[in-house]
Amino acid sequence: MKRSRIGPALAAVAVCAVACALLWPRARDAGAVLAAQDDPAELSDLRLDSALRNNQAVIAQNVEAALAANDAGLANSFVDLAREKNISLNDELLQRVTAAVTQESSTSHLAGRFASGLVTGNADDAASMSGTVAGDLLVFGDIRDVVREGKHLALGEDTDRLVLGLAAAGLAVTAATYISVGGVAPVRAGLTLVKDARKVGRLGEGLTAWAGRSAREVVDAPMLEDAVASGSVMRPGQTLTAIKAAFRPEQAGALVRLAKDVGRVGEKAGASGALDTLRVAEGPEDVARAARLAESKGGQTRAILKLLGRGALLLAAGAFDLTLWVFGALLALFGLLSSIKATTERLTLSWLFRRKARRLRRQMAAATQPAMALAGLNG
Repeated sequence: MKRSRIGPALAAVAVCAVACALLWPRARDAGAVLAAQDDPAELSDLRLDSALRNNQAVIAQNVEAALAANDAGLANSFVDLAREKNISLNDELLQRVTAAVTQESSTSHLAGRFASGLVTGNADDAASMSGTVAGDLLVFGDIRDVVREGKHLALGEDTDRLVLGLAAAGLAVTAATYISVGGVAPVRAGLTLVKDARKVGRLGEGLTAWAGRSAREVVDAPMLEDAVASGSVMRPGQTLTAIKAAFRPEQAGALVRLAKDVGRVGEKAGASGALDTLRVAEGPEDVARAARLAESKGGQTRAILKLLGRGALLLAAGAFDLTLWVFGALLALFGLLSSIKATTERLTLSWLFRRKARRLRRQMAAATQPAMALAGLNG
């Protein structure tokens, strides 16, 4: 066999080997991410490792940004994440975080924020969230929201039907909470969190649309209009009875499941962690994944959501690109194996041809020797 037929095969082996070496790291990481797509905790770990591999300073930068925004909870979450990933932070920065957390946990600060949440029904941190939950557990918080939004509905004014539906569902859940001695408290807290996230504009567009549709189904609008026409926060017993009559519990299953998942996030990652989740989530499936993430990561959850956003919960659009890396590596590996096979076959054929040629030459030489000897005798 000609040497020129072996050369291209050897070149193909070299090219495919280089392609495999270049694609393998990407394909390995892509395969790991694809395998972890149903486990939010593992998925976030893989993506964090990738993000921090080349830029560990991003942790300190986010701690500084959180402190500048007076968000001690988020800063402390990044400190927890740095500790988990064995990333060192300077002592001065750690001291500032500790001081900020201490200040935020002071009695005066907590009392002021609690009172604000209790009176206004708006919350943007753990203390004010405790106030809003307390107000809803005492009934008047949900009654206030139902009466306000219900009167807007009766007068034909702009009505936040999501807040209306959440407050109506909250009244029913509050009654169940007392009956079960707190057994459904996470659901009660979850409904309050979703309602407050809506009030302060921290509810994602996709989740807002879904929750809005669900909330419309749980309230009988005409009956509610009649209830709030004579209702008042000052007459909670009478108003509560009328409002509960307009609530459709059989339609509230999906909304209650959402609230339960939000409550699970709040228990493990705090109220701010739950609000962060509601901001990035596009639907109830995202919130359910966030609950699993929070149960695994606890205080690190806020930092993870800050760095990765919705990417901490699912693959989204990146799955196609990841699949291409894996497919490309498999294609290069197939090419390498095919090239090795072709090269081996050609080398084997070349060896067989050379061996056959040597045998033929020996046979021809053996055949010519007697003829030459006979010619010598005749001569």
